[in-house]
Parts: sequence; C-alpha cells; structure tokens
Amino acid sequence: MNEMQQQFIEAGTLMLAGMVFVFAFLSLLILFIKTVLAKLAVKFPDPVVPIRSRANKQNNTAKVAGGGVSPGVVAAISSAVTRYRQQNLQ
Repeated sequence: MNEMQQQFIEAGTLMLAGMVFVFAFLSLLILFIKTVLAKLAVKFPDPVVPIRSRANKQNNTAKVAGGGVSPGVVAAISSAVTRYRQQNLQ
C-alpha cells in the first residue's frame, strides 16, 4: 500500500510540475507576442477607412422605397426562391 501511495504522490507532483511549466510557457508566449505586435503596430499601422459622406447616405435611402428593402434585393431573393423550388420539387 505504501508503494501505491508513493506512486500517486509522484504522479501528482509530475502533473503539477507539468501544469506549472505549460502555464509559464504560454504566459511568456503571450507576453512575447504582445510586445512584438505592439512594435509592429507602430511600424505598420492599420489603413484608415474612408468615411462615407451624408450625401451618399441620403441618396441610398432615397432609392429605397418606404418598405426599407431595395428592389435589387427583392429580385435576388425572388429568383433564389424560384430556383430552389424548381430544383427541389422535381
């Protein structure tokens, strides 16, 4: 019985040591990646996305009738439903 208890203690110690090693390794990896990305972000910044003007937004809303869905979207959905029905009803 003493040998079995000794083996369980050794197994628990190995498991704990392995978990601590993995946690430390992953923590260091995360810190390393964050520092490298911070340096790269300064060197290569994200591109600036142009902001649409209000005139474009007003023109787009004027094209859409009171229903809120543009005619092009309705046509695309209608053709997709028709094609689906033709393929699956046969």
